[in-house]
Amino acid sequence: MKGTTSKTVIVLGGGVGGLIAANELRKKLPRPHRVVIIERAKRHLYPPALLRLMVGERTPESIGRDLRELLLPGIEVIQGEVASLQPELRRVVVGGAATSADYLVISVGAEMVPDTVPSLASAGHNLYTPAGAAGLRDALAAFRGGRMALVVSKPPYRCPAAPYEAAMLLEHYFRKRGIREKVTIDVYAGEPGPMGVAGPLVSAAVRDMITQKGIRYSPNHHLDRANSAAGLLYFQNGRTAQYDLLTFVAPHRVPRLAIRAGLAKESGWIEVDRLTMETRFPGVFAIGDIIEILLKVGKPLPKAGVFAQAQAMVVAHNIAVAVTGQGAKKQFDGHGECFIEMGDGIAGYSAGNFYAEPSPQVDVHPPGPHWLIAKPL
Repeated sequence: MKGTTSKTVIVLGGGVGGLIAANELRKKLPRPHRVVIIERAKRHLYPPALLRLMVGERTPESIGRDLRELLLPGIEVIQGEVASLQPELRRVVVGGAATSADYLVISVGAEMVPDTVPSLASAGHNLYTPAGAAGLRDALAAFRGGRMALVVSKPPYRCPAAPYEAAMLLEHYFRKRGIREKVTIDVYAGEPGPMGVAGPLVSAAVRDMITQKGIRYSPNHHLDRANSAAGLLYFQNGRTAQYDLLTFVAPHRVPRLAIRAGLAKESGWIEVDRLTMETRFPGVFAIGDIIEILLKVGKPLPKAGVFAQAQAMVVAHNIAVAVTGQGAKKQFDGHGECFIEMGDGIAGYSAGNFYAEPSPQVDVHPPGPHWLIAKPL
């Protein structure tokens, strides 16, 4: 072991990336080295299950678990809101108490801000929150037909496949209820095409998936405001659209915490080394949705759990190597995969290297029931 002095690693955030980073660190670091996770929520939410909650196949209670149940023994938990973050000191203040670390891993995710679009929050249901998905479930149960609208905010947003999965699962839901012919489904997207960063083949395949189900797709529609009383959507291109039931993917932004700490600018995300996830502050790493890695095509690496998981594994491994002096360091290689649920018991699948040059090399596989079985639900 490299020295005998006890080291402390703080993991800030208990989402997918933070949970994996903390557990991997505890596996790799012998005692008496400390692993501390700081998280404001008591329960860990599994975001992919929100789509199941939306169509009534899961309950809010079943899509989350107590955070402590998911952590290995020997991980210290600090529950509460972060009052202050000083990356230059690797110091975090929660509830008036400060904790300092030798290494700091930041994995607090992106912040959703529906209120930045006037009247959006009151006009529809936020697809990416338990309350929003449950509210949509209840509204769907009372829905007898009409205009169903799904608004996708301008990228970047978490899990680029999720809104398109949602549209197809809604279409399947209406068919199961026998009211499909009474419902129009419109997707208004603030982007040129679905999952564009994965390349034209993936984008075209996903677009075909949804349009072949009779779902109308309108790209390059950036929502300007909503009018819930009139059931109207106003887009920046001058177009308006009516709706009877609305769900949406809210705009995302970097959390204020990162800006106050000097880790990110108002209009950006945390910049990291694309191979190690280290920030400009030595010993401070950031992973998952809070970071931005610009690819050679000029677009950022998608915000997706598969990347947060891989980044967490690399960071935990490299911190353990630095602490113990054992083993060789690893690098994040930009590989990722995506399952796209389509309803009818099938899913699509794509996987590849997003770090490939001059553009990501992502393969598209024909849809089938085997991909749905393979998808973590």
